[in-house]
Amino acid sequence: MGGAQERPLRADAVRNRARLLDVATEVFTARGVSVPTEEIARIAGVGVGTLFRHFPTKEALLEAVMVRRLEEMAAQTAQLAAEAGPAEAFFACFRLVVDQSAGKNEFAQALAAAGVNVHASLQEPTMEIQARLADLLTGAQQAGAVRPELGLPEFIALLAGVGRAMEQLGADPAPRERIFEVVFDGLRPR
Repeated sequence: MGGAQERPLRADAVRNRARLLDVATEVFTARGVSVPTEEIARIAGVGVGTLFRHFPTKEALLEAVMVRRLEEMAAQTAQLAAEAGPAEAFFACFRLVVDQSAGKNEFAQALAAAGVNVHASLQEPTMEIQARLADLLTGAQQAGAVRPELGLPEFIALLAGVGRAMEQLGADPAPRERIFEVVFDGLRPR
């Protein structure tokens, strides 16, 4: 009988954790990592105690947000690969990764400053994304849409560099689109 009474609390706790992650992801991405955790709890409609039960420190919340963002990116990349041809999937994924990278460096710096080993905590989702990127790159190269000499390390470096460039541009879509056009032209075979 006691087990039956615990289930609604568990479901409620799962919902609260998901809601906190949704809000934290949105707020930290839009406004930066300096937003107080109390404000995250208020916007999520839960008490600060509930937030701290799920995420005992702000760093734990930031880490969970980063892991979640990477997991969502991996899922979206897999969906693109399944629904589009190799060339279309490759270039759509390039845009996706660059667009999703907003705020990632700020998160990583905040975690590193708090003594969190960012690479260790993000290793599994990062490896999954890299495997998916490798498959997309190979598929696009085999389809003749991407230069054959481009390796995965260069592809990942380009993604990171273009992500940083986009942060400098801000939200105006026209210059962002020009950057994508220039990079995509450079990726295509001569």
